[in-house]
Amino acid sequence: MIPNQQRKRAAVIGAGPGGLAAAMLLSGQGYEVDVYEKQPAIGGRSSRLELGEYKFDRGATFLMMPQLIEEMFDVVGRKLSDYVDMKELTPLYALNFGDKVFTPSRNREDTAAQIKELFPGNEENYLRYMRDEEVKFGKVMPLLRRPFGKLTDYLRKDAITALPKLDINNTVYGILSRYFTDERLRWAFTFQSKYLGMSAWDCPGTFTILSFIEHQYGLFHPIGGVNRVFQAMADVVEEYGGRIHTSTPVKQVIVRNGRAEGVLLENGERIEADHVVLNADFAHAVNHLFEPGVLKKYTPEKMKQKKYSCSTAMLYLGVDGEIDLPHHSIYFPEDYRVNVDEITKHKILSADPSLYVHNPSRLDPTLAPAGKSALYVLMPTPNLTGDIDWEAERAKVQEDMLKRLEAIPELADIRGRIEESMLFTPLDWQNELDVYQGATFNMAHNLGQMMYLRPHNQFEELERVWLVGGGTHPGSGLPTIFESARISVRLIQEEDARRRTKPSSYVKTAQAGGQS
Repeated sequence: MIPNQQRKRAAVIGAGPGGLAAAMLLSGQGYEVDVYEKQPAIGGRSSRLELGEYKFDRGATFLMMPQLIEEMFDVVGRKLSDYVDMKELTPLYALNFGDKVFTPSRNREDTAAQIKELFPGNEENYLRYMRDEEVKFGKVMPLLRRPFGKLTDYLRKDAITALPKLDINNTVYGILSRYFTDERLRWAFTFQSKYLGMSAWDCPGTFTILSFIEHQYGLFHPIGGVNRVFQAMADVVEEYGGRIHTSTPVKQVIVRNGRAEGVLLENGERIEADHVVLNADFAHAVNHLFEPGVLKKYTPEKMKQKKYSCSTAMLYLGVDGEIDLPHHSIYFPEDYRVNVDEITKHKILSADPSLYVHNPSRLDPTLAPAGKSALYVLMPTPNLTGDIDWEAERAKVQEDMLKRLEAIPELADIRGRIEESMLFTPLDWQNELDVYQGATFNMAHNLGQMMYLRPHNQFEELERVWLVGGGTHPGSGLPTIFESARISVRLIQEEDARRRTKPSSYVKTAQAGGQS
């Protein structure tokens, strides 16, 4: 064990998934870590919400590729399975298209047989899609595991060999149209663009890998909810001597001569640190956590010009009785393209919206009292750059969501069974959780905001500031957020290794010495 006075110190702003992953990796590898979280609970926009005796994941409701999380726990000498009981979901979800319900799974033969029955003539195309995407995924994944901090990163061998497979000149919908003739089946493999808060008709074709990842690697539910994984990360941080400070907002990143030297807390306390890891919502952070004039590339005016994801209206319901619905159900509107355009282009509320219903109590008894259900309902909406008056529309949005639920046969009597409820709108995302413009999925992933053109993991404006989360490379979604943490931690370690070999090249701050 390294003596405390010789350990490098990292201050992590935000206890969201990326911040906690970075904190765990740093603390488990010899760093002194303090995490500062404004909210009273960890998890950020993926925190746990409690309404009476009911418990909900506020944001993310499933895990993709849990092996990525297992790898991070392994690095710090821990096993994820010692902290979290993970259950695979079969089927992945129920996709409802009026008179047809498609329930795909990881079993390619079963899924192909179901496609043959529901969408005849497309079954072989599904198998071809999976084979093609497996090759594409193998090319794309290395690019998501390393930084793009300089233009020459595009000239590395993995980028050059991947380029022909990236489909950057096409869209997700365009690529899927090559495989499937039935419009509903195209929707079934393109709706994952919503994980990035984008329209499948605009989202770069690279992201067809999202539906492949689900069909290839499955979806998983941790008992206790997705937030249980983040609590496990916080536990590991504390086991290694790190500290998680909830209800402790950061007022400002302390900067001198273009270098971060720590953070100033709202309570006036100054915390010196060798590294500042920024996990707050990126656009909110650059607008509020730096003195005016410090940043040149990411000023408030320039952030307004960026493109942002859509938002969501969330309805959390504590319901008396069990609900006979799958773990995940998606209800498509009659014209999904119209619905998506209304959200992303016209920025109005749809008369016929899509709806996602999460019914975890069927699998997980820890989230609601015995015989009852914690139901989570999500409706994609425009972000706050539209003209919707969310205070005026609040009651109508909740009523429309309830009516949409009542149209589902299994929920026809839902209104009379509700014991607890809360509506969370794009305005709430902004005002309560500091999500810029209520853009739940962060900055959009258009070509002008990807890889090198996305804010860099090693923040280009200041030394010793490192970005993690959906606002940096490789982007939104839990797997990529975790990769951002791994990239930034690796860069921190590499910089510290360089400092040890060239001690005269930097000014020592509060801490001295090296790191193991």
